[in-house]
Amino acid sequence: MTKKIIGLMSGTSLDGLDIVYTHFRKDGEKWAYQILHAESYPYSEKWREKLRGSYYQTAEGIAALDAEYGRYLGIRVKRFAEKYQLQAVDFVASHGHTVFHRPDIGYNLQIGHGAHLHVMSGFPVICDFRTLDVAFGGQGAPLVPIGDKLLFGEYNYCLNIGGFANVSFDDDNGKRIAYDLCPANYCLNRLMRTRGQEYDKDGQTARAGKVNKKLFAALNALEYYHRRAPKSLAQEWVDAHVMPLVEQCSDTFENKIATLTEHAAYQIARPIKKDASVLVTGGGAYNMFLLERALNYGDFLWIRPGNLVTDFKEALIFAFLGLRRAEGLPNCLRSVTGASHDVVAGQMYGF
Repeated sequence: MTKKIIGLMSGTSLDGLDIVYTHFRKDGEKWAYQILHAESYPYSEKWREKLRGSYYQTAEGIAALDAEYGRYLGIRVKRFAEKYQLQAVDFVASHGHTVFHRPDIGYNLQIGHGAHLHVMSGFPVICDFRTLDVAFGGQGAPLVPIGDKLLFGEYNYCLNIGGFANVSFDDDNGKRIAYDLCPANYCLNRLMRTRGQEYDKDGQTARAGKVNKKLFAALNALEYYHRRAPKSLAQEWVDAHVMPLVEQCSDTFENKIATLTEHAAYQIARPIKKDASVLVTGGGAYNMFLLERALNYGDFLWIRPGNLVTDFKEALIFAFLGLRRAEGLPNCLRSVTGASHDVVAGQMYGF
């Protein structure tokens, strides 16, 4: 039987909202997927400011934004469905947009309320994939490894470079391991926007700069990088530990971008074994200089799929997480998050 699902993804880099319409079917023990339609909707400056500022909102402000963003998602889904004349949709699976991520003290928040998304889109909705895992003692992240394992298992490593870079792989015992490696586009885009650019296209600004050895060493000395998995990152950590180091550095803008890029390249390469095949996706997969620099620290093979998977793999996997939830199957792995057991996560509306 084929399941027809819309997947939504909004990342910390604030590029925009990714929407996919995909079909899933199971052939024996192997899952297969087909992306039929996909769109990326850049955020307006108004929405970018709302989401960027959500971390600093009052409780009432966050509640209002949660509902407003849910309505925004629902309208986008409805227009997407109308554009492609989608008659058969089983449900929508939404990541939401992360405001807080503090699993160390037992809470997280992704806004984009499923009830409002359901009402505005007209489709059933599954959302909030992190909270139950956090309640069971897990990190609530990364969430994509179950999809990496079951949809892209032919690769030794799956690497996504978005606001943060995260990696997923099987250990020697076949157990899935995954964690956030380092901030990537979240920091680079943040600095580039101070110069009126959305991102460092092809790593051209980094290529023009020189690595500040003192800043590079200070970044790599941060405690997170010496902690064992499971572990995950969020903007709170970047604001507290990374950006102060960057802001205190008196070097040129280009050299700061070069150093942040080199830092990401180094951290990305660290866990990857010699001669491994690495599926690389996300916006950072287009940063050729970043990928070149990572190969300076390791000997492995980059595999970048077609643009459809490169750009929409996370939205695709959130559709898959929704499928697992609808079928009562685990979609958060304890080996990844550190929860007390595998979790069937996600709130359901309109079923």
